[in-house]
Formats: sequence, structure tokens, C-alpha cells
Amino acid sequence: MAELVETERHGHVLVIRMCREAKRNAVNRQLADELDAEFNRLDDDPDLWAGVLTGTPKVFSAGSDLTSIGDYVTERGGEYGLIRRNRAKPLIAAIEGMALGGGLELALACDLVVAARDARLGLPEVARGVVPTCAGLFRGPRALPVNLARELVLTGRPIAVERAYQAGFVNVVTEPGEAAAGALELAGQICENSPASVRASLAAMNTWLAADDELGWQVTGEALTTVTASEDHREGVQAFLEKRPPRWTGR
Repeated sequence: MAELVETERHGHVLVIRMCREAKRNAVNRQLADELDAEFNRLDDDPDLWAGVLTGTPKVFSAGSDLTSIGDYVTERGGEYGLIRRNRAKPLIAAIEGMALGGGLELALACDLVVAARDARLGLPEVARGVVPTCAGLFRGPRALPVNLARELVLTGRPIAVERAYQAGFVNVVTEPGEAAAGALELAGQICENSPASVRASLAAMNTWLAADDELGWQVTGEALTTVTASEDHREGVQAFLEKRPPRWTGR
């Protein structure tokens, strides 16, 4: 079975690359397990001080592989090996192409974001009769202006990187094909500093930011329960798999 994750080590920085482009880097069991193993490596190796998560030249990630039916949760990292991970080291998302649904939620789980100028960011779940389940419903309004987060969630339409940059979510905008290089440059700036100080500072900020996560997961679970009991949910998933427009009833 071909490996779905490739890694490169650049000094104290580990680059983790999703390589399932034929499926738009959608996360299935194998990809989740391989991501989890590399995030464990980043966490556990004292000589690694920062990480970069990226995809392939055409796509960062389209999120969950619907055919996995939720089978992409790992012991240490939760969904996709990352979403519920208690991390100590800075992780930078380097986005080329699309970061949609769970793909954007992967970026929201990182600490910093570098994106190519032509990349697109979105949460299209409502167009499929589902809801964002990997923290997008609370990390989105935390990382973005609330009304922009609402727009992403409620319209399901993606936004351009420039708008996300102006809103403060994207840290660095690069030319197409240069996101990983831009993320490595940013990681290098971090690694010029005391790793102990960086870890302590990051832990303080992330602990404060995550103070309401328990409530966030609770309300996300309630939204998911409501939607999965609906006819719209079944229709949305079926329409997506059949590549046709959904016929909503609102029930």
C-alpha cells in the first residue's frame, strides 16, 4: 500500500506533506494514521522545534473522506490525527489550492497559516446536508471575524486568500507553489528563538484560547445530532456521492 504522507527534515523543522492528491487529500483511515505518526514524531523528538503541514501542489485537503464514515480518529490526535491533539510545538499550515471543510479545520488546528495567492478556503458542509464537525464551528469564529466565520459556514462558499489575510487568519501570502517555502521561512524565524520560551508561550496562548473548547464540542455534537436525523442529511450525502444537485426539503 502506497504511503500517503511524506516528510522532510530541515534542521529543527519537520515538513509533513499529505500525498493523496487523487482524492484531494481527503482523510481516510490510512492517511489519519500516517499523519498521527508524524505528529507524534514532531511532539516526541526533542530536536524538532516546529512543524509545517502541507498538501500537494493542487490541493491542501478537502477534509473527510465521506466513504470512511468517520473512521479517521486517532488516540493522541483525535480527528485526522491533529484536531484534538494537545501540542507543545508551533505548527504552520502551508496551503496550496483548496482547503475545504475538514481541510480548513486542519488549518484552524495549526498555529500559523501561509497560503498561496490563488488558494481558496471554505467550509462547504451545509451544501452537503452536514455541519463542520472538526472544530470549525468554534475555532472559525475564534480565528476570524465572527461575521466572516458565519458567512463561511452558512453560505458554504469559499473565500479568496487575500480576504483571509486581511481578516488576520493568513499570516503570509505567497506566489503559487511557494507556500511550503514561505512556511519554512516562518518556521526558521521561530527556531531562531529559545525553544523552551516558544513552547511555554505557545502553551499559555493555546490553553487560554481552548478554555471554551468543551462547550464548543458540546454544541457541535448537538448540531450534528440534529442534522444527522434529518432528511436533508441523507439527501445531501447521496447527492454528493452521485455528483448531482441536492433536492432539499428542510426536514
